[in-house]
Amino acid sequence: MSVAVCLLLYSFAVATLSPWVLPRLTHAGTVPRLGVVAWLVVMVSVVASWLAATAFLIVSLVRYWHEPGRLATACFESLRRLVDGGAAIALQVALLVLAAIAVSTLSMLGWRSGRSLWRARAQSRGHAERARVIGRRIDGVDAVVVDAAERAAYCVAGHPDTVVVTSAALDSLTDRNLQAVLAHERAHLAGRHHHVLAFVRALAVAIPGVPLFSTADREISLLLEMAADDAAARRCGSLTLLDALLALSMDAQAPQGAFGATGTDVLARAERLAAPAAARNRWNSRLLLTAATFLITGGPLILAALTASSAMWCHPIAI
Repeated sequence: MSVAVCLLLYSFAVATLSPWVLPRLTHAGTVPRLGVVAWLVVMVSVVASWLAATAFLIVSLVRYWHEPGRLATACFESLRRLVDGGAAIALQVALLVLAAIAVSTLSMLGWRSGRSLWRARAQSRGHAERARVIGRRIDGVDAVVVDAAERAAYCVAGHPDTVVVTSAALDSLTDRNLQAVLAHERAHLAGRHHHVLAFVRALAVAIPGVPLFSTADREISLLLEMAADDAAARRCGSLTLLDALLALSMDAQAPQGAFGATGTDVLARAERLAAPAAARNRWNSRLLLTAATFLITGGPLILAALTASSAMWCHPIAI
């Protein structure tokens, strides 16, 4: 049971500190892909700690079911007098209720996350199908063109994945700008960014009261856009992409569930394209984010190692 307590304390510390620390390391987008990895590691480690703590609680409860005093006094010596007073049955019931609450809470979170993922997938596929039905193909444009007064370009996952460009955007972009925009959208699809964002948003919807997940949703959305910017800039040039970004930035946003070329924090992305980070800054960011990621994952790994060696199990003591 001490392992469960340690895991819960660890997850509380990470969930509390990460929304304050990580944005300072990732928001500039110096190394956006590594920033995404760091945020995902934090989110997964917190959820995994909750799952592991629940599992340890259940295992401990089963192991000491007929001797609940040993479980409690091994981890919380202050409960000795309660057990000595003949409250073993009450302690059994309390531990059983605690385990039931933990299991039901995690089950509800899993169901809400799964429902959110299913809805996002269905919405994305439906939008892609509608775009292919109402849109048209133009020679030399590797995208579906939809007639609309707003300048917009975005991609949606489906079978097949679809890049959508409005007729207004097509009219406002030069050929080089258009190729940069299409490269940006193809980078989203090639990197399966929609899967990452759907996972993150599912957790944010399922666990709305924890700032970690809402902050991660915002930061990862921006970092994925920056990662796609980098891929497009390598292919077409930073200034070409910047011109395209500015040409599209005054009009409509992409539909929900889609990645738009101008969908997230255009000013920060434009500043980043206009003045790319120096190689030294990128290496510094890599080192800091790598160190932070290892520190975050170190807690559960150390606990797992100690548990495997039986160093952290609650050993029974005589009453």
